[in-house]
Amino acid sequence: MDNRPNVLSLFSGAGGLDLGFEAQGFKHLGCVEIDEHCVNTLKKNRPEWNITHGDIASFSSHFRDIDVLVGGPPCQGFSLGGNRDPNDPRNSLFLEMVRITKESNPKVVVVENVLNLRTMVAPWSGKNFAEEISHQFKSLNYKVFFDVFQVCYYGVPQTRRRFIFIAIKDEAPENYQLPIPDVNPTSIRSALFDIGQSKTTQLPNHDPIWGFKSRVHTNLENPVDSAEIAIPIRISRTGSDGYPIRSFDDAFPAVDTATVWGWAKGNIHAERIEKDREHGKHVRNPEATTKLWRITADQMRTFTHREYARLQTFPDSWEFTGNNKRDIHKQIGNAVPVNFASRIAENVKQILNAKNNKTPFEYSRNLQLQIDFDGKCSSEE
Repeated sequence: MDNRPNVLSLFSGAGGLDLGFEAQGFKHLGCVEIDEHCVNTLKKNRPEWNITHGDIASFSSHFRDIDVLVGGPPCQGFSLGGNRDPNDPRNSLFLEMVRITKESNPKVVVVENVLNLRTMVAPWSGKNFAEEISHQFKSLNYKVFFDVFQVCYYGVPQTRRRFIFIAIKDEAPENYQLPIPDVNPTSIRSALFDIGQSKTTQLPNHDPIWGFKSRVHTNLENPVDSAEIAIPIRISRTGSDGYPIRSFDDAFPAVDTATVWGWAKGNIHAERIEKDREHGKHVRNPEATTKLWRITADQMRTFTHREYARLQTFPDSWEFTGNNKRDIHKQIGNAVPVNFASRIAENVKQILNAKNNKTPFEYSRNLQLQIDFDGKCSSEE
Protein backbone atom coordinates (compact mmCIF):
# COMPACT_ATOMS: atom_id res chain seq x y z
CA MET A 1 0.00 0.00 0.00
CA ASP A 2 1.32 3.43 -1.01
CA ASN A 3 1.17 5.63 2.10
CA ARG A 4 2.90 8.62 0.56
CA PRO A 5 1.02 11.94 0.77
CA ASN A 6 -0.53 12.87 -2.57
CA VAL A 7 -0.60 16.08 -4.57
CA LEU A 8 -2.72 17.36 -7.46
CA SER A 9 -0.97 20.01 -9.58
CA LEU A 10 -2.71 22.77 -11.55
CA PHE A 11 -1.03 25.26 -13.90
CA SER A 12 1.89 22.84 -13.79
CA GLY A 13 4.09 24.60 -16.34
CA ALA A 14 7.40 22.87 -16.95
CA GLY A 15 7.24 21.04 -13.62
CA GLY A 16 9.12 23.12 -11.06
CA LEU A 17 6.53 22.81 -8.28
CA ASP A 18 5.93 19.17 -9.14
CA LEU A 19 9.61 18.26 -8.91
CA GLY A 20 9.87 19.99 -5.55
CA PHE A 21 6.99 17.94 -4.14
CA GLU A 22 8.37 14.78 -5.73
CA ALA A 23 11.69 15.40 -3.98
CA GLN A 24 9.85 15.46 -0.66
CA GLY A 25 8.21 12.10 -1.30
CA PHE A 26 4.77 13.14 -2.56
CA LYS A 27 2.81 10.94 -4.95
CA HIS A 28 1.41 12.74 -8.00
CA LEU A 29 -2.28 12.34 -8.69
CA GLY A 30 -2.20 14.47 -11.80
CA CYS A 31 -0.99 17.60 -13.56
CA VAL A 32 -3.11 20.08 -15.53
CA GLU A 33 -1.47 22.40 -18.06
CA ILE A 34 -2.67 24.26 -21.16
CA ASP A 35 0.66 25.00 -22.86
CA GLU A 36 1.54 22.30 -25.38
CA HIS A 37 5.31 22.67 -24.98
CA CYS A 38 5.12 22.37 -21.19
CA VAL A 39 2.91 19.30 -21.54
CA ASN A 40 5.42 17.70 -23.90
CA THR A 41 8.23 18.47 -21.46
CA LEU A 42 6.30 16.86 -18.60
CA LYS A 43 5.47 13.78 -20.65
CA LYS A 44 9.05 13.37 -21.85
CA ASN A 45 10.49 13.46 -18.35
CA ARG A 46 7.70 11.79 -16.35
CA PRO A 47 5.70 9.57 -18.71
CA GLU A 48 4.19 7.82 -15.68
CA TRP A 49 2.49 11.00 -14.44
CA ASN A 50 -1.19 11.56 -15.18
CA ILE A 51 -1.02 14.71 -17.32
CA THR A 52 -4.08 16.57 -18.60
CA HIS A 53 -3.52 18.92 -21.55
CA GLY A 54 -6.25 21.52 -21.61
CA ASP A 55 -7.91 24.64 -20.27
CA ILE A 56 -8.24 24.63 -16.48
CA ALA A 57 -11.82 25.89 -16.85
CA SER A 58 -12.74 22.57 -18.49
CA PHE A 59 -11.03 20.43 -15.85
CA SER A 60 -13.10 18.75 -13.15
CA SER A 61 -11.34 16.80 -10.43
CA HIS A 62 -12.56 13.29 -9.75
CA PHE A 63 -10.18 13.09 -6.78
CA ARG A 64 -11.79 13.63 -3.39
CA ASP A 65 -10.33 14.39 0.04
CA ILE A 66 -6.80 14.72 -1.30
CA ASP A 67 -3.77 15.78 0.70
CA VAL A 68 -2.47 18.75 -1.27
CA LEU A 69 -3.56 20.95 -4.17
CA VAL A 70 -0.81 23.14 -5.70
CA GLY A 71 -0.72 25.62 -8.54
CA GLY A 72 0.92 28.70 -9.96
CA PRO A 73 -1.81 30.57 -11.89
CA PRO A 74 -0.55 32.77 -14.75
CA CYS A 75 1.33 35.80 -13.48
CA GLN A 76 1.57 37.86 -16.66
CA GLY A 77 -1.35 40.10 -15.70
CA PHE A 78 0.36 41.04 -12.42
CA SER A 79 3.97 41.13 -13.55
CA LEU A 80 5.91 44.34 -14.08
CA GLY A 81 6.91 42.80 -17.41
CA GLY A 82 3.28 42.91 -18.59
CA ASN A 83 0.53 45.52 -18.92
CA ARG A 84 -0.66 45.08 -15.30
CA ASP A 85 -4.31 45.33 -16.34
CA PRO A 86 -6.61 44.52 -13.39
CA ASN A 87 -9.19 43.22 -15.89
CA ASP A 88 -6.78 40.80 -17.57
CA PRO A 89 -8.78 37.53 -17.55
CA ARG A 90 -5.69 35.61 -16.44
CA ASN A 91 -5.81 37.47 -13.12
CA SER A 92 -8.95 35.64 -12.10
CA LEU A 93 -7.72 32.14 -12.94
CA PHE A 94 -6.90 31.52 -9.29
CA LEU A 95 -10.68 31.19 -8.90
CA GLU A 96 -10.39 27.91 -10.81
CA MET A 97 -8.17 26.71 -7.96
CA VAL A 98 -10.91 27.78 -5.56
CA ARG A 99 -13.46 25.78 -7.59
CA ILE A 100 -11.28 22.68 -7.67
CA THR A 101 -10.65 23.08 -3.94
CA LYS A 102 -14.41 22.74 -3.45
CA GLU A 103 -14.38 19.58 -5.57
CA SER A 104 -11.33 17.83 -4.13
CA ASN A 105 -11.39 19.05 -0.50
CA PRO A 106 -7.60 19.11 0.00
CA LYS A 107 -6.06 19.28 3.45
CA VAL A 108 -3.61 21.94 2.21
CA VAL A 109 -3.62 24.31 -0.78
CA VAL A 110 -0.49 26.05 -2.10
CA VAL A 111 -0.81 29.01 -4.48
CA GLU A 112 2.32 30.55 -6.02
CA ASN A 113 2.54 33.85 -7.87
CA VAL A 114 4.57 37.01 -8.42
CA LEU A 115 5.26 39.66 -5.82
CA ASN A 116 3.32 42.39 -7.60
CA LEU A 117 -0.16 40.92 -7.26
CA ARG A 118 -0.22 42.64 -3.86
CA THR A 119 -0.37 46.09 -5.50
CA MET A 120 -3.28 45.36 -7.86
CA VAL A 121 -6.96 45.42 -7.00
CA ALA A 122 -9.53 42.79 -7.98
CA PRO A 123 -12.16 44.81 -9.88
CA TRP A 124 -15.06 42.67 -8.63
CA SER A 125 -14.30 43.15 -4.92
CA GLY A 126 -12.13 46.22 -4.45
CA LYS A 127 -9.63 44.13 -2.44
CA ASN A 128 -6.02 43.84 -3.51
CA PHE A 129 -5.38 40.43 -5.01
CA ALA A 130 -3.46 39.14 -2.00
CA GLU A 131 -6.43 39.87 0.23
CA GLU A 132 -8.88 38.55 -2.35
CA ILE A 133 -7.10 35.21 -2.72
CA SER A 134 -6.93 34.89 1.05
CA HIS A 135 -10.63 35.78 1.37
CA GLN A 136 -11.68 33.16 -1.18
CA PHE A 137 -10.00 30.32 0.69
CA LYS A 138 -11.10 31.58 4.09
CA SER A 139 -14.67 31.39 2.81
CA LEU A 140 -14.11 27.63 2.33
CA ASN A 141 -13.01 27.26 5.95
CA TYR A 142 -9.26 27.38 5.34
CA LYS A 143 -6.76 29.10 7.56
CA VAL A 144 -4.59 31.14 5.18
CA PHE A 145 -0.96 32.16 5.56
CA PHE A 146 0.93 34.15 2.95
CA ASP A 147 4.18 36.01 2.54
CA VAL A 148 6.81 37.11 0.04
CA PHE A 149 9.85 34.84 -0.24
CA GLN A 150 13.22 35.74 -1.73
CA VAL A 151 14.31 32.44 -3.16
CA CYS A 152 18.07 32.92 -2.71
CA TYR A 153 17.42 32.16 0.99
CA TYR A 154 15.76 28.86 0.05
CA GLY A 155 18.50 27.11 -1.91
CA VAL A 156 18.10 28.96 -5.24
CA PRO A 157 20.97 31.05 -6.70
CA GLN A 158 18.87 34.05 -7.70
CA THR A 159 17.19 36.96 -5.95
CA ARG A 160 13.71 36.60 -7.45
CA ARG A 161 10.81 37.01 -5.05
CA ARG A 162 7.63 34.96 -5.05
CA PHE A 163 4.28 35.25 -3.28
CA ILE A 164 3.22 32.02 -1.58
CA PHE A 165 -0.18 31.27 -0.04
CA ILE A 166 -0.57 28.19 2.15
CA ALA A 167 -4.18 27.43 3.06
CA ILE A 168 -4.83 24.77 5.71
CA LYS A 169 -8.24 23.10 6.02
CA ASP A 170 -10.12 23.95 9.25
CA GLU A 171 -7.31 24.85 11.65
CA ALA A 172 -3.56 25.10 11.34
CA PRO A 173 -1.44 22.93 13.63
CA GLU A 174 -0.38 24.56 16.88
CA ASN A 175 2.84 26.59 16.46
CA TYR A 176 2.62 26.56 12.65
CA GLN A 177 5.00 28.84 10.79
CA LEU A 178 5.84 29.41 7.15
CA PRO A 179 9.20 28.20 5.80
CA ILE A 180 12.16 29.83 7.51
CA PRO A 181 14.88 31.42 5.35
CA ASP A 182 18.51 30.38 5.48
CA VAL A 183 20.96 32.74 7.14
CA ASN A 184 23.02 33.20 3.98
CA PRO A 185 21.90 33.51 0.36
CA THR A 186 22.79 30.84 -2.20
CA SER A 187 25.44 31.94 -4.69
CA ILE A 188 25.68 30.92 -8.34
CA ARG A 189 29.04 29.17 -7.95
CA SER A 190 27.78 25.61 -7.53
CA ALA A 191 25.21 26.08 -10.31
CA LEU A 192 27.29 27.77 -12.98
CA PHE A 193 31.04 27.63 -12.44
CA ASP A 194 31.72 24.15 -13.79
CA ILE A 195 29.35 24.39 -16.72
CA GLY A 196 30.68 27.83 -17.69
CA GLN A 197 34.22 26.48 -17.89
CA SER A 198 33.00 23.62 -20.11
CA LYS A 199 33.77 21.10 -17.37
CA THR A 200 30.26 19.69 -17.75
CA THR A 201 29.27 18.56 -21.25
CA GLN A 202 26.84 16.22 -23.00
CA LEU A 203 23.82 17.59 -21.14
CA PRO A 204 20.27 18.06 -22.47
CA ASN A 205 19.56 21.57 -23.78
CA HIS A 206 23.27 22.47 -23.62
CA ASP A 207 25.00 23.56 -26.82
CA PRO A 208 27.52 26.29 -25.92
CA ILE A 209 28.73 28.26 -28.93
CA TRP A 210 31.33 31.00 -28.55
CA GLY A 211 31.37 33.88 -31.00
CA PHE A 212 28.32 35.91 -29.91
CA LYS A 213 27.73 38.97 -32.11
CA SER A 214 26.07 42.12 -30.79
CA ARG A 215 25.19 45.60 -32.01
CA VAL A 216 26.12 47.12 -28.66
CA HIS A 217 28.73 44.87 -27.02
CA THR A 218 32.12 44.16 -28.57
CA ASN A 219 33.36 40.60 -28.98
CA LEU A 220 36.98 41.08 -30.04
CA GLU A 221 37.19 37.41 -31.04
CA ASN A 222 40.79 37.21 -29.88
CA PRO A 223 42.29 33.86 -28.91
CA VAL A 224 42.29 33.19 -25.15
CA ASP A 225 44.30 30.86 -22.97
CA SER A 226 42.56 27.56 -22.20
CA ALA A 227 42.93 28.33 -18.49
CA GLU A 228 41.06 31.64 -18.81
CA ILE A 229 38.01 31.75 -16.52
CA ALA A 230 34.66 32.49 -18.18
CA ILE A 231 32.72 35.15 -16.24
CA PRO A 232 28.91 35.58 -16.35
CA ILE A 233 27.63 38.81 -17.88
CA ARG A 234 24.25 40.45 -18.51
CA ILE A 235 23.89 41.05 -22.24
CA SER A 236 20.44 42.69 -22.49
CA ARG A 237 18.81 45.44 -20.40
CA THR A 238 21.85 47.64 -20.80
CA GLY A 239 20.16 50.51 -18.99
CA SER A 240 20.00 48.57 -15.73
CA ASP A 241 21.70 50.02 -12.66
CA GLY A 242 23.14 46.60 -11.81
CA TYR A 243 26.76 45.97 -12.81
CA PRO A 244 26.63 43.56 -15.79
CA ILE A 245 29.76 41.55 -14.87
CA ARG A 246 28.65 39.13 -12.17
CA SER A 247 30.48 37.42 -9.31
CA PHE A 248 30.26 33.67 -8.74
CA ASP A 249 29.90 34.36 -5.02
CA ASP A 250 26.63 36.29 -5.28
CA ALA A 251 23.09 35.29 -6.12
CA PHE A 252 21.91 36.12 -9.65
CA PRO A 253 19.17 38.66 -10.35
CA ALA A 254 15.80 37.08 -11.11
CA VAL A 255 15.80 34.79 -14.13
CA ASP A 256 12.88 35.74 -16.38
CA THR A 257 11.68 35.22 -19.92
CA ALA A 258 13.29 38.39 -21.32
CA THR A 259 16.77 39.13 -19.94
CA VAL A 260 19.67 37.62 -21.87
CA TRP A 261 22.75 36.45 -19.96
CA GLY A 262 26.03 35.09 -21.20
CA TRP A 263 29.72 34.47 -20.66
CA ALA A 264 32.84 36.49 -21.40
CA LYS A 265 36.55 35.60 -21.40
CA GLY A 266 39.72 37.64 -21.65
CA ASN A 267 40.19 41.39 -21.04
CA ILE A 268 36.58 41.86 -19.91
CA HIS A 269 35.60 45.47 -19.47
CA ALA A 270 32.25 47.20 -18.81
CA GLU A 271 31.46 50.89 -18.79
CA ARG A 272 28.44 53.13 -19.07
CA ILE A 273 28.26 55.42 -22.07
CA GLU A 274 25.79 57.94 -23.43
CA LYS A 275 23.73 56.65 -26.33
CA ASP A 276 23.41 58.81 -29.43
CA ARG A 277 19.65 59.35 -29.26
CA GLU A 278 19.65 61.79 -32.15
CA HIS A 279 21.39 59.77 -34.85
CA GLY A 280 21.67 56.31 -33.31
CA LYS A 281 19.65 53.24 -34.27
CA HIS A 282 16.75 51.76 -32.29
CA VAL A 283 16.10 54.85 -30.16
CA ARG A 284 12.92 54.25 -28.15
CA ASN A 285 12.97 57.40 -26.05
CA PRO A 286 14.87 60.39 -27.52
CA GLU A 287 14.42 62.32 -24.26
CA ALA A 288 16.11 59.69 -22.07
CA THR A 289 19.43 60.52 -20.44
CA THR A 290 20.31 57.10 -19.00
CA LYS A 291 23.80 55.88 -19.76
CA LEU A 292 23.94 52.33 -21.12
CA TRP A 293 26.28 49.49 -20.25
CA ARG A 294 28.68 48.33 -22.93
CA ILE A 295 30.88 45.25 -22.53
CA THR A 296 34.09 44.41 -24.36
CA ALA A 297 35.82 41.01 -24.15
CA ASP A 298 38.07 38.75 -26.17
CA GLN A 299 35.35 36.08 -26.35
CA MET A 300 31.60 36.02 -25.62
CA ARG A 301 28.70 33.60 -25.81
CA THR A 302 25.11 33.50 -24.55
CA PHE A 303 23.84 31.14 -21.86
CA THR A 304 22.49 27.81 -22.96
CA HIS A 305 19.07 26.66 -21.83
CA ARG A 306 20.75 24.24 -19.43
CA GLU A 307 22.54 27.11 -17.72
CA TYR A 308 19.26 28.98 -17.25
CA ALA A 309 17.71 25.74 -15.97
CA ARG A 310 20.49 25.39 -13.42
CA LEU A 311 19.69 28.84 -12.07
CA GLN A 312 16.14 27.54 -11.63
CA THR A 313 17.65 24.44 -9.91
CA PHE A 314 16.22 21.92 -12.37
CA PRO A 315 18.21 18.66 -12.39
CA ASP A 316 20.39 18.17 -15.44
CA SER A 317 18.33 15.14 -16.43
CA TRP A 318 15.21 17.31 -16.94
CA GLU A 319 14.97 17.90 -20.69
CA PHE A 320 12.88 20.77 -22.07
CA THR A 321 11.15 20.41 -25.43
CA GLY A 322 9.84 22.98 -27.90
CA ASN A 323 9.81 24.03 -31.52
CA ASN A 324 12.40 26.77 -31.02
CA LYS A 325 14.60 28.47 -28.42
CA ARG A 326 11.84 30.84 -27.34
CA ASP A 327 9.51 27.95 -26.49
CA ILE A 328 12.10 26.52 -24.12
CA HIS A 329 13.25 29.83 -22.64
CA LYS A 330 9.67 30.71 -21.67
CA GLN A 331 9.21 27.39 -19.87
CA ILE A 332 12.36 27.87 -17.84
CA GLY A 333 11.78 31.55 -17.05
CA ASN A 334 8.18 31.00 -15.93
CA ALA A 335 8.97 27.98 -13.75
CA VAL A 336 8.98 27.79 -9.96
CA PRO A 337 12.58 27.07 -8.90
CA VAL A 338 12.78 23.42 -7.88
CA ASN A 339 14.77 23.91 -4.65
CA PHE A 340 12.31 26.55 -3.47
CA ALA A 341 9.38 24.29 -4.32
CA SER A 342 11.03 21.53 -2.31
CA ARG A 343 11.28 23.78 0.73
CA ILE A 344 7.58 24.63 0.41
CA ALA A 345 6.77 20.91 0.05
CA GLU A 346 8.81 20.12 3.15
CA ASN A 347 6.76 22.65 5.11
CA VAL A 348 3.52 21.17 3.78
CA LYS A 349 4.62 17.65 4.68
CA GLN A 350 5.20 18.81 8.25
CA ILE A 351 1.70 20.32 8.30
CA LEU A 352 0.21 16.98 7.23
CA ASN A 353 2.25 15.08 9.81
CA ALA A 354 1.12 17.40 12.57
CA LYS A 355 -2.54 17.23 11.54
CA ASN A 356 -2.51 13.46 11.06
CA ASN A 357 -0.82 12.86 14.41
CA LYS A 358 -2.69 15.67 16.17
CA THR A 359 0.56 17.14 17.40
CA PRO A 360 2.01 20.67 17.34
CA PHE A 361 3.88 21.75 14.24
CA GLU A 362 7.59 21.12 14.64
CA TYR A 363 9.93 23.04 12.43
CA SER A 364 12.77 20.83 13.52
CA ARG A 365 15.08 21.02 10.54
CA ASN A 366 18.39 22.76 10.88
CA LEU A 367 19.60 21.18 7.69
CA GLN A 368 19.40 22.86 4.31
CA LEU A 369 18.00 20.61 1.60
CA GLN A 370 19.97 20.66 -1.62
CA ILE A 371 19.08 19.09 -4.96
CA ASP A 372 22.21 18.50 -6.97
CA PHE A 373 22.13 18.61 -10.72
CA ASP A 374 22.04 14.85 -11.02
CA GLY A 375 18.59 15.06 -9.48
CA LYS A 376 19.55 13.47 -6.15
CA CYS A 377 18.53 14.81 -2.77
CA SER A 378 21.00 15.49 0.02
CA SER A 379 21.17 17.55 3.18
CA GLU A 380 24.05 19.55 4.53
CA GLU A 381 24.75 21.55 7.66
